[in-house]
Amino acid sequence: MSPTFASLRFVNYRLWFAGALVANIGTWMQRVAQDWLVLTVLTDDSGVAVGITTALQFAPILVLSAYAGLLADRMDRRKLLIATQVAQGVLAAGLGVLVLSGAAQLWHVYVFAALLGCVSAIDAPVRQTFVADMVLPDRLSNAVGLNSASFNAARLIGPGLAGLLIAAVGTGWVFIINAVTFAATILSLTLMRRGELHARERTKRGKGQIREGIRYVRGRSDIVVVMVVVGVVSTFGLNFQLTSAVMARTEFGRGPQEYGILGSVLAIGSLTGALLAARRERPRVRLVVGAAFGFGISTGVMALMPTYELYLLACIPVGFASLTMMTAANTTLQLSTDPAMRGRVMSLYMVVFLGATPVGSPIIGWIAETFGARWAIGIGSVSALVVASAAAVWAKRHWNLEVRYSLSERPHLQVTYLDGEPEEESSADRRARQDAAREIEAQQARDRASAA
Repeated sequence: MSPTFASLRFVNYRLWFAGALVANIGTWMQRVAQDWLVLTVLTDDSGVAVGITTALQFAPILVLSAYAGLLADRMDRRKLLIATQVAQGVLAAGLGVLVLSGAAQLWHVYVFAALLGCVSAIDAPVRQTFVADMVLPDRLSNAVGLNSASFNAARLIGPGLAGLLIAAVGTGWVFIINAVTFAATILSLTLMRRGELHARERTKRGKGQIREGIRYVRGRSDIVVVMVVVGVVSTFGLNFQLTSAVMARTEFGRGPQEYGILGSVLAIGSLTGALLAARRERPRVRLVVGAAFGFGISTGVMALMPTYELYLLACIPVGFASLTMMTAANTTLQLSTDPAMRGRVMSLYMVVFLGATPVGSPIIGWIAETFGARWAIGIGSVSALVVASAAAVWAKRHWNLEVRYSLSERPHLQVTYLDGEPEEESSADRRARQDAAREIEAQQARDRASAA
């Protein structure tokens, strides 16, 4: 099997990958339909209203995510994921029925967005850490990359399909279809071979466990750098739902189909980045910083594109840079974190990554409404360039780096840690990797036996 798809050798991961792909397509369809409903039906092209909707959907992460990470360390993640998928499906169906009945108002969408945000806050850290239960430690980076590939393959299909369905049958049916797609994930979780899920030591109940996770993060400068970079870029740059809708509607005078196509083309770059990420064995902090810098440049170019067609082309490198940054950050944190702390660390990362949206979306929405959609994208570009540059300067001063580059023949950038890399490997992770070869052989024997 190709190294890019190595994690698909595990039966449980294959089930998860397939189910998540279907559900992710539905999720992207709902995102497009929700924004279009607010922008064109419930308001008169209000970027602020779209920003508020997005903010309400992600605001609960700020409050609930840390506790959700503790749940991920304490509980059976598979059962917890089944519960969150059922809840998300029920909410999607409820909003769909409300829209189809003709009774939907803006405040209804706000309420459903907030409720969905509460469920997503529980789901996110569990979903992120559940990957480690399905694959061996030496395949974790590959599995995270393939998760991103699944998400962005869905992003390639979902927005365009949503645009066609909105034009054909309206937003209400898009919500109903999304509700049905969650059955795929629930089925995949139900069919998993529980005996092949990798056992882990669950965190026992105790006082101060969330504070313990915060102290752990504060003591790791590499984790702090990753979170700061991703937090700033997420706050001001990763607002594609909002900026794409406003650009399509106000700058180019296009309809829902063209808006959906923007999301799909953006996913071309993201999917490419995800597949490349799946081939990396161990990404580093420097890749996160470099990708953030590339994101700043590419979004700056995108903001200046004069026509819809050129804007479409500019979406591809933006998708590539953003996905590379997000996947590198996710994998770097999971691989360098003690397994007993992984749920809490990833929950804090989700607070920074997704919790930044409630802060950034209304601001970006106001900028789009006041100064124009291009300025809304431009602010994200400038923010990414500033934080990436600041992180690079800080790292060079505090981690004793030597940076070399070459522009001849084969252009490249080489970073050497003179005192050793700041990422620390836990003893548990080290032992797990040492046992990986034996576990791989055992897994292959089980697969052959089940196939026979």
